Amino acid sequence: MYRLLCPTLAVETLFDIDIDALAAQGIRGIIFDLDNTIIPWDSREMDATIVAWLRDVLDRGFKVAIVSNNWRGRVREIAARFDLPFVSRAYKPAKTGFRRALVELGLEPGEVAVVGDQLFTDVLGGNRLGLMTIWVKPLSAHEFIGTRIQRRAERLAVRMLRAKGLMK
Repeated sequence: MYRLLCPTLAVETLFDIDIDALAAQGIRGIIFDLDNTIIPWDSREMDATIVAWLRDVLDRGFKVAIVSNNWRGRVREIAARFDLPFVSRAYKPAKTGFRRALVELGLEPGEVAVVGDQLFTDVLGGNRLGLMTIWVKPLSAHEFIGTRIQRRAERLAVRMLRAKGLMK
């Protein structure tokens, strides 16, 4: 069970992800969480450096999708800025949203990384399907009340993973 919560890679920010290393490992697609991963929660404003970074990922030939538990209109609005496929109301960590994204990308699980800010949704969901999982720090401390509660359990899980030597 603990291994399902353990990300393949943990980084501070999106900019710490080595895109060349992903390509060298056979990763051809990336599924991004939306809120507090590529855009602050409950915001419509994307940081210009993240926009440029995402454009660079796309320019390098990676297939990209967004999988979010958020409502359709919000996810569609952000995905449309980059002409990306998306899955809203994904109910992560359920496998269904990730499977739909894999179909949209036309890729197999071993070719896709999931990038997200939550262990119990993004990392757990991605690991359940055998995807590479990359855990990033949230962009903002401003979060949905349910997420704030979940962060407490997440901190406990991280301490347990570190105590077991499964995570740095």
